[in-house]
Amino acid sequence: MCMSDDKIPAWCAGEEWCPMTAASNIIGKKWHPVILSMLIEEEKGFNDLKEQVKGISSKVLSENLEDLQEKGLIERKVVSEKPFRVKYSVTQTGRELGPVLDQLHDWAAKHLEPAEKQESVI
Repeated sequence: MCMSDDKIPAWCAGEEWCPMTAASNIIGKKWHPVILSMLIEEEKGFNDLKEQVKGISSKVLSENLEDLQEKGLIERKVVSEKPFRVKYSVTQTGRELGPVLDQLHDWAAKHLEPAEKQESVI
């Protein structure tokens, strides 16, 4: 769970590259940047996210949302009990990743191209 001063607990060996490694473990997960980018645009319900994040299963989406919430990057709000509905939105800490995600997207658009799976180097 995120600490009260908005710092995300992150263990590393104390090397100078520690912040980069810890941050990469968060935004480097396959679906985290996609989910965060969508929630930075606007808050969304689970089904909206499931529909917009092509190729993600309900189980994996649920696990990723829980992980992002645990890290203090998104929050979950119950909007109705019957039928049960929730909305997810980014926290201020999550919102501050917006420019980083935008730059990552721009870099990828400039330097990567779609490839057949067999041709991919990634």
